Amino acid sequence: MKGLDLQRLQDHLGSPRELTGRMFAGGRSNLTYAVTDGENRWVLRRPPLGHVLPTAHDMVREHRVLEALSRAGFPAPRPVLLCTDPAVIGAPFYLMEHVDGKIYRDVTELVALGPPAMRELSLSLVDTLADLHALDPAAIGLGDFGRPEGFNERQVHRWKKQLDASRSREIPGIDELHARLAVDIPAGDGTVVHGDFRLDNVLIGDGLEVNAVLDWEMSTLGDPLSDVALMLVYAGMPLQVQAGKAIAPLCVPGHPTLAEMGARYAERSKRDVSDLHWYVGFAAFKLAVILEGVYYRYVQGQTVGEGFDTIGDLVGPLVRRGHEALEGI
Repeated sequence: MKGLDLQRLQDHLGSPRELTGRMFAGGRSNLTYAVTDGENRWVLRRPPLGHVLPTAHDMVREHRVLEALSRAGFPAPRPVLLCTDPAVIGAPFYLMEHVDGKIYRDVTELVALGPPAMRELSLSLVDTLADLHALDPAAIGLGDFGRPEGFNERQVHRWKKQLDASRSREIPGIDELHARLAVDIPAGDGTVVHGDFRLDNVLIGDGLEVNAVLDWEMSTLGDPLSDVALMLVYAGMPLQVQAGKAIAPLCVPGHPTLAEMGARYAERSKRDVSDLHWYVGFAAFKLAVILEGVYYRYVQGQTVGEGFDTIGDLVGPLVRRGHEALEGI
């Protein structure tokens, strides 16, 4: 299996049972695999093949935040093993418990839920994000997990560097968007942030509750409104397909409006969300840079999985969305 040598993993675990595994579909960055010995089930995470940007894809950080959050009672998978020796499978990795639940990526499945359930599911997502931001980082052992002071300013500079490290083509308007974002950067607040919070990064239970939040590779201590804005940008993005057409979750009957989602978050978190324009603009820029990095790895032949051939097409619309947000649209 590309990216995972099951025999070497079995030897490392000292398991007498043969391991089998498969890669999960849908991932666009770190590689994720389901692994079992016939009795136990785990999920393995490792960095992508090839091109890896500095500070990205840190298995130790992911393992640490999962351990702290799961111990605090937040719905995050419990990690069971961390291996920093790249000699085992070719890269550092960690194993975490397998959590039951459904990931909604297919618009047809969302439509089939019906409007009331679609609304409940979307608001459950908002509530879970507010609950994450309510945690006291110091109380759960993450007091030094990041530097919340100056977070937004550092993010603006960091993602410009990430963009420069993954340039392979001209992207109209992206440098202008960065220049606009670099003016009047909000001071912001500080708490544990996920960094990539969206519907298809959560496992949903039968009662539409969130069983687990996944993909913590971008988590840190930072401005919670950055998470809120990214969630809103994702809700309006046509990442899912129905009858050959790209459909945004926001267009599914029953999905709350972006204003309703913001109001629900404000009510549950008691935070001021009256002006999210800058945050939404930056979220669109950040996501554009992330997808451009994925596109870079794809054209270099340094990633595996399905769906990478169209990733590059999403970058331009995100840049335009960022400009619109800064203009109050």
